[in-house]
Amino acid sequence: MAKKLFIGDKAPYFELKDSIGKLHKLADYNGKYVVVYFYPKNNTKVCTAEACSFRDSYEDFKTAGAEVIGISGDSKESHAGFSAKYKLPFILLSDDDNSVRKQFGGSQFFGLIPSRITFVIDQNGIIKFIFDGLFNGEEHVKRALQIIQESKE
Repeated sequence: MAKKLFIGDKAPYFELKDSIGKLHKLADYNGKYVVVYFYPKNNTKVCTAEACSFRDSYEDFKTAGAEVIGISGDSKESHAGFSAKYKLPFILLSDDDNSVRKQFGGSQFFGLIPSRITFVIDQNGIIKFIFDGLFNGEEHVKRALQIIQESKE
């Protein structure tokens, strides 16, 4: 069973591979804000809208000192195609056994669809924001960016 995480908790350690097989660890991003968003599946309506919204706001995240990392259970090959098709400038990681999703408290909607949940993690690895909403992908982007920008003021 997935452990529920709360604002103020230390983000769970993870390491996963991207579409070219490069290993990424959460610790690689110490010292900067990280938006880790879990989404159900590449090339589906809401997931594509969410990814494109992150793409369209990516420079704003970078300006705010944040990195964006998308995680799903899709294969590295699927991520490569999805990223190329929509010109995604951020990292997509493959969590093929959903172990990292579970570490972050992700579940499945009706036992079928993996959860859509976004975390904003600060420079010290502390969770500053959690947004869980399966059908409103673009709202994840707006809220995450707002939290980071407000923390910089």
